[in-house]
Amino acid sequence: MFRDRLAPMSGMFFVYDRAARRAFWMKNTLIPLDMIFADASGRVVKVHPEAIPHDETPVPSGAPARFVLEISGGLAARLGLAAGAELRHPAIPAEVAAWPCE
Repeated sequence: MFRDRLAPMSGMFFVYDRAARRAFWMKNTLIPLDMIFADASGRVVKVHPEAIPHDETPVPSGAPARFVLEISGGLAARLGLAAGAELRHPAIPAEVAAWPCE
């Protein structure tokens, strides 16, 4: 919140204890963001592109999500991220990760 820019190829990664239906909003967010919701294995269940700054409308995950990645608006499309893509991060337990870290 309150950021007026993000460095290229950076973002915020939210990790929850368990997968559940999630909803994020854009209150106090100054720039458009892509919201990427992923299940417990790191598989993307939904990409919400270009969330509108200051919008208080909840953006639901649509399915249980344990991880949420927020990146600059439009970056998900440029990278080809869509439902079914696999995220890789040390916070995703290797024993359940769709794409485990080495």
